[in-house]
Amino acid sequence: MTADDLLIRALQDPGDPPLRPLPTEAADLLRKLAAPPRLAAHLRAVHDVAYQLADWLDRHHPRLRYDRQAVLFGAATHDVGKVVHTAELSGAGGRHEEAGRQLLMDHGVAPGLARFAATHANWSRLPAGAGVEDLVVAVADKVWKNKRVTDLEDLLVTHLAGASGREVWEEFMALDDLLTRIGEGADVRLDFQGSYPVVA
Repeated sequence: MTADDLLIRALQDPGDPPLRPLPTEAADLLRKLAAPPRLAAHLRAVHDVAYQLADWLDRHHPRLRYDRQAVLFGAATHDVGKVVHTAELSGAGGRHEEAGRQLLMDHGVAPGLARFAATHANWSRLPAGAGVEDLVVAVADKVWKNKRVTDLEDLLVTHLAGASGREVWEEFMALDDLLTRIGEGADVRLDFQGSYPVVA
């Protein structure tokens, strides 16, 4: 099986349970960049979690003003810089963040959407213009593998309480329940990602 075949499979394999497909623009870009299959699988997993978070926000926080499509695109492309820094697919490193932002802009993605490649790991130092969307993408990038980061979740809870007018503890409990449920599917998502090679 060729690298292109594996990439297409990572983008289209429904998974079990099914993972949602990436937005068309993101999937097309990954094909154009000949992204590693494991990167495509990872982006599918994080995007699927972001989709669940967005659905929950839409149901439970109808007054929250946020850009759902930006969240989904951001989750679908947040690690695209690992096309350049492939060692960071299997090891630590942050060089992919700024590289990803630049790569997206070089391919015609607006800066407001390209920013997620840089902000998903730098949520404690968000630049001006960043908002709840950046926090949702950052949370998705943690909880897909059942990693919980209290400081990050507290920032999101503060936004939610401000939008809803409810007590912070109420928002914390509701978000905690959601993230616990999502986290229970981490092993399946990790298996999906691990079934694709870093390089073909």
